[in-house]
Amino acid sequence: MTTIAIIGTGNVGNAIGSSAVRAGYDVVFAGRDADKARTVAAVAGARTAATAREAVAGSDIVVLAVPYAAITEIAAEIAPVAAGKIVIDPTNPLKADYSGLSTGGDTSAAEELARLLPESKVVKAFNTVFAGNAADPQALGFQLDSLFATDDEAAKDAVCGLSGSIGFRPIHVGPLAAARELEAMAWLNIRLQLISNGNWNTAYALVSPPEAALVSGK
Repeated sequence: MTTIAIIGTGNVGNAIGSSAVRAGYDVVFAGRDADKARTVAAVAGARTAATAREAVAGSDIVVLAVPYAAITEIAAEIAPVAAGKIVIDPTNPLKADYSGLSTGGDTSAAEELARLLPESKVVKAFNTVFAGNAADPQALGFQLDSLFATDDEAAKDAVCGLSGSIGFRPIHVGPLAAARELEAMAWLNIRLQLISNGNWNTAYALVSPPEAALVSGK
């Protein structure tokens, strides 16, 4: 059974972890607040680890469901045990005042993470999906798309398997550098909610995507 480490116990980590448990994955949570991690894990039917490093060491896939500002610190903690692991980055590098992306479009949070974890297989995924939709991809009445980017073929197959098993249509949009566009798409959706006092459930669904992008794996 594939083991997924969810680092972070907020809305995003909770949603992805709970969906993964329902899909049959072995899920282990780790977070700064041990009591919260135990509570989230118990509700989801998952396990907990004492530290992020411990969770990553025993996993096949890692989801860094933490704020973008925490990526550098978390990467340093898990680097000794993250070699060869598939590491999913669902973060969006928002400015503190929510006026745009801090990367300026010249790089991406995922590319920064890949530089911090050069021996890991980094994937940009789930960042264009709000937590409510990740918790229930069928909530809007039709299948939503999970857009993701990676340079690694094995990681592509694994993330397709995860995305598809929890209810999304996985679409590979290109190499990891395409994370720049994915983060811009996420910011567009976030800003729409902010300026419209939205309900935070809008989602992307592509019409007639190229067949070559519709890959699957287990």
